[in-house]
Amino acid sequence: MGSSRLGTKIINCLDVSHYFDEYCTIDNFTYNFARGEKIGLVGPNGVGKTTFLEVMTGSLQPSSGEIERGETLVFGYYRQCGLSFGENDTVIDVVREIAEVVTMSDGSTIPVKQFLTRFLFPHPTHNTKVEKLSGGERRRLYLVTVLMRNPNFLILDEPTNDLDIMSLNVLEEYLATFAGCVIIVSHDRYFLDKIADHIFVFEGDGMIKDFVGKYSEYRELQREREREQIMQERKVKDSISIVKPVNEPSTKRKLTYKEQRELELVEVDMDKLEKEKSSLEAALGSGALTNEELKKSSERYAEVMLQLSDRENRWIELTDI
Repeated sequence: MGSSRLGTKIINCLDVSHYFDEYCTIDNFTYNFARGEKIGLVGPNGVGKTTFLEVMTGSLQPSSGEIERGETLVFGYYRQCGLSFGENDTVIDVVREIAEVVTMSDGSTIPVKQFLTRFLFPHPTHNTKVEKLSGGERRRLYLVTVLMRNPNFLILDEPTNDLDIMSLNVLEEYLATFAGCVIIVSHDRYFLDKIADHIFVFEGDGMIKDFVGKYSEYRELQREREREQIMQERKVKDSISIVKPVNEPSTKRKLTYKEQRELELVEVDMDKLEKEKSSLEAALGSGALTNEELKKSSERYAEVMLQLSDRENRWIELTDI
């Protein structure tokens, strides 16, 4: 945390479990956020991610531990619940209630109309009433209202759930030059890999692990650990079967020919899908694709990830027999 006191420091145990049932305990966590850091938050639902963010922003107060916030700290929080607009308000009405000019993170300023255009609201849409906007357009307008308040600590809660590919591309461009801190809660591997420098892994029971690396690297490490655990369990089972009395029936069976053949094909599929995933990630990150190519590649990437997850689950089932 620099001399400008821009950052936030979370010290020791943050226990907020007594507030509401949906909030969780955060145990023994200390971190000093630095200017320009971009962090992903990952973990299953119900392990404390929301609690962590509510404590950081001051919506919840911990019963132990402490939060140190810089004097110039300004949060921008893109929440899942979003912002309620007046149905009779127009797009330009909504943003003008905040400011006529938007100050960027580098100190430069642009007119609010230009900022709207940057986030895919061209001039002819500025007088469109909010009630006529689609759900995705309302979420994008909400994002604009968060960003135009010139935060230096930006929190994005599942932005990929509601924003389309084009909106996410614009957001990525914005974040590439954003000078403040960024925290992203997401299960979107591609988006996290593109933005986050490292990730906080919420493991449950109040434990948070700081993983230095990309989300894909963490997932691959997790898969490797799962495979190693399965192999270790198989070795233990094999060693137990070796020392069984001869007259004791064995519960372990070998793979049938059909299952063995399926296992071989699954491993081939996993290898092909991993290569295609790497190729798609390289293409998506190259900046050379057209909008149509970007859309098709993004859709295919999602399909590959689902197929890879399915193949990995089947591999685990077969190797566990």
